[in-house]
Amino acid sequence: MERVWIEDLGKFVGEEVEVRGWLFNKRSSGKVRFLIVRDGTGFLQVVMIKNDLAPEIFNLYDRLTYEDAVIVRGVVKREKRAPGGYELLLTDLKIHSKSLDTYPIPKVRPENVPDVGKLFKFRHLWIRSRKQWSILRIRDEVERAIHDFFGSRKFVRFDPPIFTPASVEGTTTLFPVPYFEEGEVYLTQSGQLYLEAGAMALGKVYSFGPTFRAEKSRTRRHLTEFWMVEPEVAWATLDDIMDLAEDLIVYIVERVLENRRMELEILNRDISRLEAVKKPFPRITYDDAARILLEEKEKGRDIDFTYGEDFGSDEETVISERYDRPVMITRYPRKIKPFYMKPDPEDPTKVLCVDVIAPEGYGEIIGGSQREDDYEELLRRIREEGLPEEEYSWYLDLRKYGSVPHSGFGLGVERTVAWVSGASHVREVIPFARTPERVRP
Repeated sequence: MERVWIEDLGKFVGEEVEVRGWLFNKRSSGKVRFLIVRDGTGFLQVVMIKNDLAPEIFNLYDRLTYEDAVIVRGVVKREKRAPGGYELLLTDLKIHSKSLDTYPIPKVRPENVPDVGKLFKFRHLWIRSRKQWSILRIRDEVERAIHDFFGSRKFVRFDPPIFTPASVEGTTTLFPVPYFEEGEVYLTQSGQLYLEAGAMALGKVYSFGPTFRAEKSRTRRHLTEFWMVEPEVAWATLDDIMDLAEDLIVYIVERVLENRRMELEILNRDISRLEAVKKPFPRITYDDAARILLEEKEKGRDIDFTYGEDFGSDEETVISERYDRPVMITRYPRKIKPFYMKPDPEDPTKVLCVDVIAPEGYGEIIGGSQREDDYEELLRRIREEGLPEEEYSWYLDLRKYGSVPHSGFGLGVERTVAWVSGASHVREVIPFARTPERVRP
């Protein structure tokens, strides 16, 4: 008898197979009893018919408790009403190991428990639930899609360091770490500066790794440890990198729709909202976005925004409501953006940058720009910002030796997965969230 995974049951209709997993749920209607077994790849309805089983097998039902490890054997049958479209007519059941205590998450499934925050104490168990399982499988698909996208375009994977001696985005959001005789270094906020070196060596590169922000933000969009994908391309302009970002987002969404539709349905995701994510994306300027906010404020909406400030989560949500797909906002005021962004030659008070705002209130999922490629201008900006010039000497070297236009962006994996899956909080889309108040489990 062949041992199979639940996700492969469709290949074995009419055959007797063995499935190994855990008891997820059970119910009885007298002479017919039902087990829901999960094995990590899916959920399976197992049918126990009293007249077809030895009494000692049928009566094992009464001993079963949630998350017992079990081995079930039976004949695979198509059943549209069952999870995954198949069920198993049981011929044999073995309890491999019993749960040693009452399962701490009630079978009123955790997604229906009002205080979700308490569930993070049991995150190591909560990820076994159908909705959390679905979210993490969608995350896996998003990550695979990202690698396939860049691989198909012949980008080179380039891994920047996690320990860095200086800031990329701002000195107030750094995690300091003691580092031997060097004193303090920091956990990376972004691999961008190193990726620029990679682009000058390899043409077009990308990184995929963890990044860290020490902001004490407790919104549903923020984590202190999260994952980013960051492409960097030599000879690329802002328009080039916007085209790349648009193609990447469309590719990710299409892959999830193609390969994770069942998981989206478990999550009750409005699939029509994802199907609307097609090219071209609307492209507006910061000034256009500011006008949208002013219009909405004149209609009576409570909007606290002053021109020249960055957009907060509330403002991003208001702007995104006008569109059925991500919107690209370009040319922000220079004073609110990092030192490495290139000024707009048509208006030096603005920079050649883009933020991509996801629809449905999920906020910024991509931030990118054309980089300053002029040595003297970059040096002036470093001094203007009061940054340690010696720490950026190697970065300035990239402008000394064959400087060319180049551009890149960073895509936040968790925000992207939250949007695509419809999750209520980014804490749910990473296996073990790290926030200002949580570092366990």
